[in-house]
Amino acid sequence: MKIYLASRSPRRCQLLRQIGVEYELLDVDMDESWNGIETAGDYVCRIASEKAAAGKQQIVDSIPVLAADTAVVLNGTILGKAETPAMARNMLRQLSGKRHQVLSAVTVIAGGQSHTLLNENNVTFASLSGPGIDQYCQAGEPIGKAGGYAIQGRAAIFIERLEGSYSGVMGLPLYETNQLLMSLATERARSP
Repeated sequence: MKIYLASRSPRRCQLLRQIGVEYELLDVDMDESWNGIETAGDYVCRIASEKAAAGKQQIVDSIPVLAADTAVVLNGTILGKAETPAMARNMLRQLSGKRHQVLSAVTVIAGGQSHTLLNENNVTFASLSGPGIDQYCQAGEPIGKAGGYAIQGRAAIFIERLEGSYSGVMGLPLYETNQLLMSLATERARSP
């Protein structure tokens, strides 16, 4: 099955290739601000749905559009994406020695219908030293990453425990993605 991927994330591209999904990229630029009121789960589901809808507006054919969003949540607060090394340092200090949640939502729009699934993970960080945080931030890896870290990169050494989906923490939960795509394939097979 071929899809459109409404994302700029190289990690999401890598994960789709990993499971053999053919895709074409759509560049979607939108406001991803959290309103501070909605729950983290509602937030990532809304953003994934809005990204998919924005992607759908760019195409004229009936190929499905997939989009995803990921948030790092500490004590009910979404940390957002680190835009500067200083933001990343602050986020990593907050996460140091604590358990937090990583929520990833994936949405597929096809045939005028939108379906979204939510993936929830618990991640426990080791206690991080100031020099360790500085060294990580100087490498530039945390910029643009939810919570200021990338599990698939150097930050893997920070993680004492992961309960859930590695791909979900990376930014595209493959189990849920496959469930949506298989459901879509089944629907298409039933259509006359």
